[in-house]
Formats: sequence, C-alpha cells, structure tokens
Amino acid sequence: MRVVRRIADLGALDGDVGLVPTMGALHAGHDALIHAAGRDCDTVVVSLFVNPAQFGDPDDLAAYPRDEDRDIRRAEALGADVLFAPGVEEMYPPGFQTWIEVEELSRGLEGEHRPGHFRGVATICLKLFNIVRPRYAYFGQKDAQQLAVLRRMVRDLELDVTITSVPTVRDADGLALSSRNARLSPAEREAALALPRALATRDVAAARTALSHLEGAGLEVDYVEVADFDPPVLVAAVRVGSTRLIDNVVLEEEPR
Repeated sequence: MRVVRRIADLGALDGDVGLVPTMGALHAGHDALIHAAGRDCDTVVVSLFVNPAQFGDPDDLAAYPRDEDRDIRRAEALGADVLFAPGVEEMYPPGFQTWIEVEELSRGLEGEHRPGHFRGVATICLKLFNIVRPRYAYFGQKDAQQLAVLRRMVRDLELDVTITSVPTVRDADGLALSSRNARLSPAEREAALALPRALATRDVAAARTALSHLEGAGLEVDYVEVADFDPPVLVAAVRVGSTRLIDNVVLEEEPR
C-alpha cells in the first residue's frame, strides 16, 4: 500500500477507483466501507484527513482521536491500495476561499446543531473527488444526512461518481460504531444504548417517549425526527456526558 501525502504524488490510478473518505480512527464500520470498495473496484483509495472545516468547536477538533500509524496498518491489512493522508495546508492552502453549500438538505437536524458542518463536508468531498477521480465513493448509512447532502451535490454538479452507502455497523449491544464511542465511560455507554433501542421501535412518537424518559439522567436529546431522505430514515441525536452521538434506522429499502 502506498502512503501519499501530496496531491501531486498521487498520480494516475488503475481501473475503476473506489474512494473511502475517512477522518481516521478506523474501526469496523470503516472496514465495511473498505471491503465494499475492494469488492467493486480495481483500486481502493482510503483518505485520512481530519477536516477542520467540519468542526464548529475547536475543543471537539482537538479531542478527535488520532492514531495514524494504527490507521495505516489497518488500511493495509484490509487491502487498500493507497492511503491518501494530506496535511491541512495541502487541502486548504493559504488564500483558500471557495466553499460548497448544499442549501436545503444542510438545514435542520445536524445542520441546525452544527452550523457550517455540511459546508465543510461537501467542500472536502468535492476536493477529494477531483483529486482521486473515483468511480465510486463509499459512506456509512449512519451518517444519513451526509449521504443525502453528497448525493444532491453529485446530482446538481453532474459529477461522474456514484455515492454508495453501506449499512450501519453495530457492536453486539446495538450501539452504532463511531470513533466517538471511545470517549464513553462504561456508565455512559450503558446510557447510550437507549438510542438504538428507541430507534428500533421504528416509530417517531415511541422513540421520542423512550428517550425523553432518560433526559436528565445522563442523556440529553437534541432531536428525534423522520427525515424524508432517499431512503426515509428515523434519525436521532443525543448527548451522553460530553459525547454527542447520532444514529438512524432506514424506514424503506435502500435506493440502488
């Protein structure tokens, strides 16, 4: 596996290219994305870039887990061909001032609670698409609003890339895998299990009731909604201690 840090060093890639954009701290959810890319594509590129434009809170950015050596070993073991790990100035050089806004789909839900987040997501993903030139790009269903935003960006800008979603990967107890789970204490993790259990009702009223019973007891609810994405999802976000978690369940079959 090649580790590439400069855009100019990436060079031409062979055949159908699959891109797995990540911010590192790779876990089994990322493994599923890399496996899907390896199944579909001739060349698999995993990007590793903690994107500062996605973070509204500097403390959240500083606390984001980083272990590049571990991520390199994991990506290589999973069969990735290239790990693209640029620095911040490589992706946002001095004078950078162009941003991508997917207006309507970026509002509400995560957009309301994390202003500017999807501007950062859309911009960095468009840059990665232009740099890597993938035929397919792989994202987890756990980030349902992100999927909706990126699919709209691809459609609106006539980009020659297919956004492929991979089902949410969960631990045995039902908690959706997330790099942020490492921040949870044992007691907080137990409280966090209320999130997938509430969503498993597949009913917005029942999910709201289940989560509201725990508010003030280690869990705070940001939202529980049915989002009319493609496919529609029951989506929720909660705060457990200092950790914010999102999750969703698909209410209809995935688009092809």
